[in-house]
Amino acid sequence: MQTRAIILAAGKGTRMKSEKYKVLHEVCGTPMIQHVIGNLREAGISDIYVVLGHGSETVSNYLGESIHTTIQEEQLGTAHAVRQWQDTLHDKDGHTMVVCGDTPLISDTTMQAFMHYHLETGSKATILSSRTQMPFGYGRIVRKENGSVKRIVEEKDATDLEREIKEVSSGTFIFDNRTLFEALDKVNNDNAQNEYYLPDVISILRDQRARVEAYVTPDFEETLGINDRVALANAEEVMRKRINTLHMQNGVTLIHPEMTYIDKEVEIGSDTVIYPGAIIRGKTEIGRSAMISSGSEIKDSIIGDGVEIRQSVVTSSKVGRGTKVGPFAQLRPESELGEEVKIGNFVEVKKAKLENEAKVSHLSYIGDASIGARSNIGCGTITVNYDGKNKFRTEIGQDAFIGCNSNLVAPVKIGARSFIAAGSTITDEVPDDSLAIARNRQTTKDGYYKKDN
Repeated sequence: MQTRAIILAAGKGTRMKSEKYKVLHEVCGTPMIQHVIGNLREAGISDIYVVLGHGSETVSNYLGESIHTTIQEEQLGTAHAVRQWQDTLHDKDGHTMVVCGDTPLISDTTMQAFMHYHLETGSKATILSSRTQMPFGYGRIVRKENGSVKRIVEEKDATDLEREIKEVSSGTFIFDNRTLFEALDKVNNDNAQNEYYLPDVISILRDQRARVEAYVTPDFEETLGINDRVALANAEEVMRKRINTLHMQNGVTLIHPEMTYIDKEVEIGSDTVIYPGAIIRGKTEIGRSAMISSGSEIKDSIIGDGVEIRQSVVTSSKVGRGTKVGPFAQLRPESELGEEVKIGNFVEVKKAKLENEAKVSHLSYIGDASIGARSNIGCGTITVNYDGKNKFRTEIGQDAFIGCNSNLVAPVKIGARSFIAAGSTITDEVPDDSLAIARNRQTTKDGYYKKDN
């Protein structure tokens, strides 16, 4: 039978103290609701329904059309939230998992085991629970003497004895779908918050002598919900450790994992070494046997095999095999470096393509340009690409040599095997195999200082 999922994401998240909608806050570079969706899909659930609250247009836009969304007009509790899908789902066969949008750490492996347990036991409802020595704030799992689930009691409604219970609900459930929506009609708001609690469905089903189970996940950290910035930081730490462990198991060397920041979608080849303080973000791919030093930040880029990046920033760029970048260089978006290229200290590259073995060793700006293979760009060279209104390109052929402190005023073409004399300002095309000198002849005024004084 089909299993679908309802994600509860209508909470305002006031404790986040943010203009950003709660479930769009990122954990290791990915919005927490996207973690939940991704884990559901990895667990085999593709039919996903989301309950949002007011001001959620940004979430709807982010999720796109592949996810069903609806609005909970009033925040009247979790049972009321699930009922927003009653007209659509009440008569469907199969099972429905209900999960909170602020629980990004529940892994696909746990979700699969949870579903398997539910189906294996044949229960009408199964609770994902865990055990903690610090249960404050969580709904407690109240069991009968035979170990079966009797009910879930919320913190504010619990007795002193019930508050001592260490098994807590994660807020994630699986129900027989028809049973869920039939029971929702019987939920009332006779509680301290005057809300319609989804856990009350458990008590209703027990009164009907329906089978209710709880699957205890051994890792309490997986069930952590994120309600404020402290919890967000804790979740980031847990997930970062999970991500880094997986990379190390796949053959990546992290010199100091606790000080290495890698987003979830990053892919890294074996034998690559990453030093403490490196930040690797977004959809970045790093090849085999690369080296990323401390102080480097890479985002949404493709880094080839054997590349070395030292104390540099790389954004939305491609770096070919064996290329060396840095120290203290910046590759801005749409930069593309070929194989065995050298980008040295204090070089900035923007929207430029450098062919194999090209060299820009230090103190240069290469923007809106194409640099031919094996060309050597001298210290202090600037491609003058902007006239205050428009951007223009500089084209340099292969095996060219650009002398130090040259200004290449775009649009301009420098031919293959051409030389530009140091200190030149080039405004006209330079043909292949040519030498261009564009500077005033030196004038020396002997005794100038004595004359003025």
